[in-house]
Amino acid sequence: MSSENILVGGKSVSRETFQRLEQLSALITKWTKSINLISPSSIPEIWERHIVDSAQIYQIARSDWKNWVDLGSGGGLPALVVAVLDQERRPITLVESDQRKCLFLNTAKRELDLNLVVVNKRIEKTDLSNFDVMSARALAALPELLTYAVKYLKPEGQAILPKGARFQQDLDQASQGWQFDVMTHASLTSPESRILEVSRIYRRES
Repeated sequence: MSSENILVGGKSVSRETFQRLEQLSALITKWTKSINLISPSSIPEIWERHIVDSAQIYQIARSDWKNWVDLGSGGGLPALVVAVLDQERRPITLVESDQRKCLFLNTAKRELDLNLVVVNKRIEKTDLSNFDVMSARALAALPELLTYAVKYLKPEGQAILPKGARFQQDLDQASQGWQFDVMTHASLTSPESRILEVSRIYRRES
């Protein structure tokens, strides 16, 4: 694959950035042999299914964000890709309860020289708050994610949440208990999927 003028998740990246993404792919592949970071069956498609899929999340984020939190980070997707792509090296916090996965995340932080904070706690057990952007990939249903969003985000913050083919059902379920603004973005990697950009999140009064 040539690194010249390549688009990654809708973003044109430099040769150096492309090489760091390749290094990240190799690191995830290596660690997946001993820790279930991604599905082993998806390794041959790691670029499309994981790197590009994560890069498009970065593209949706508003450009003026100052800090970012990724919940249930697991194998570090999308957070590690976001950190590689962000040329401003803004801080990204990764919350992950599995100690072995945190070991991987800290290894990626060191080897790729990324501006990350890895928090080895359950999502509901941290005292973190006041983030501009929150991401969570394949973590929970939308109503639960919105509960996390009001805890972790600033009032004007933005949650970027990839969802599969049943995204509309998820939105309908969430709207019963929550009021929010949402923009749906087509996924570059799955025609049936959408990336939800959610803001102005408030619990409905009963």
